[in-house]
Amino acid sequence: MRHALSRLFERGAIRDPELAGVSITISEVTMSPDLRVATAYVLPLGAGEAEREAAVAALNRIGPALRRMLAPMVSLKFLPDLRFVADTRFDRAGRIEALLDRARGAGDEP
Repeated sequence: MRHALSRLFERGAIRDPELAGVSITISEVTMSPDLRVATAYVLPLGAGEAEREAAVAALNRIGPALRRMLAPMVSLKFLPDLRFVADTRFDRAGRIEALLDRARGAGDEP
């Protein structure tokens, strides 16, 4: 699913005014146990918090159309419903790194 979604975005198959000029990275796709729901963790590159939320909302709005585009690309008995969530792991990693750097710097002072 992740590779198929990534191919849609890299081919420019998505034509939505809210997503125009936004580069979307799919970092992970998790499937529900019954394979009926796919949750895609996305990261709009170079977007601030407001733009990120707007891009995720736009992706969730066009989810049914994306699902139809995915149908010929994947071989599953049932095509899952798509849900998009902003991937904040990189933000959290950056905050942790900054805290560690600050703690290391505080330890250097006498």
